[in-house]
Amino acid sequence: MRVGCPKEIKNHEYRVGLTPGAVREYAAHGHQVLVQTGAGAGIGAGDDAYRAAGATIAKTAEEVFAKSDMIVKVKEPQPNEWVQLRDNQILYTYLHLAPDPEQTKGLLASGVTAVAYETVTDERGGLPLLAPMSEVAGRLAIQAGATSLQKANGGRGVLLGGVPGVLPGKVTVIGGGVVGLHAAKMAVGLGADVTILDRSIPRLRQLDDIFNGRVHTRYSTVEALEEECFSADLVVGAVLIPGAAAPKLVSREMLSGMKKGAVLVDVAIDQGGCFETSHATTHADPTYEVEGVIHYCVANMPGAVPVTSAHALNNATLHYGLALADKGIKAMIDMPHLRNGLNVHKGRITNAAVAEALGYDLAEPKAALAA
Repeated sequence: MRVGCPKEIKNHEYRVGLTPGAVREYAAHGHQVLVQTGAGAGIGAGDDAYRAAGATIAKTAEEVFAKSDMIVKVKEPQPNEWVQLRDNQILYTYLHLAPDPEQTKGLLASGVTAVAYETVTDERGGLPLLAPMSEVAGRLAIQAGATSLQKANGGRGVLLGGVPGVLPGKVTVIGGGVVGLHAAKMAVGLGADVTILDRSIPRLRQLDDIFNGRVHTRYSTVEALEEECFSADLVVGAVLIPGAAAPKLVSREMLSGMKKGAVLVDVAIDQGGCFETSHATTHADPTYEVEGVIHYCVANMPGAVPVTSAHALNNATLHYGLALADKGIKAMIDMPHLRNGLNVHKGRITNAAVAEALGYDLAEPKAALAA
């Protein structure tokens, strides 16, 4: 198969869909790999490194899209990219379609077969291709929040770890999944006072064991959310419903009860955000203020640390990517966990959460592929 990797064009996105190491694996499986010139610049991988790994270098993205049977990316295709997709072509990338009706329309019109990293599952019910970026984003959320708390950046002027004689900052993490776990790890490491909210009692027990009492765990109710947000210096939104739009857990009204200069970091922004006042921002202009509360809602947080995140992502996506390249759509017929990643196929929505969120009829994935 001809596998193509264009350069990412989203604002301040420095990751790359295929590292040179991943290219070597595809080449070893007998596939032709076409990489756009400069695609790996953000991770320090020049065109020569890709040539040495067995890739052919394309001068333009248009060449990559036109000549490839499968496109491997990081972020969702932008408008000038989705118009280049076509029938009988596979797109393998993050999509986050539920809050993005325009991209969904573009993919449906193209006829492409679109496989979303964020809905591929594993035998434990986890999301193995989302997990590494969730780990990165969770850890970055604390770094970004700590920076935003500085007075010069509009924040309260609180040092999360405090100093002897001064209490540490208070961090509230909403959601105890992968993002929440890694956000809490970073916050605890800085010496902050951390509370994790979740609606799974077994998960709260697990988190209590992991942290050995160094964090507070609390069952998430409206009352608990209000109390923890009102007392927090930094709130991290780490809620995920696979494939679906994130629930709005912190209302605009609640902001009036929060400390002035407190910070909200919405890691769920790719799925529409879990704060009512959230809207996507970029690394170029990451924050804005509502009701005296600083919002950090960058939609591609791991793009800020591309060397770490691109390699972590490629480690996770390579297995299924090779299966798609080796077998085409038959790989999804044979592999149910990969099939769960299918979101769009030949003009039909094949993911239940996306179909429900955007009002489309659902095409059952296995039947759609077989047809």
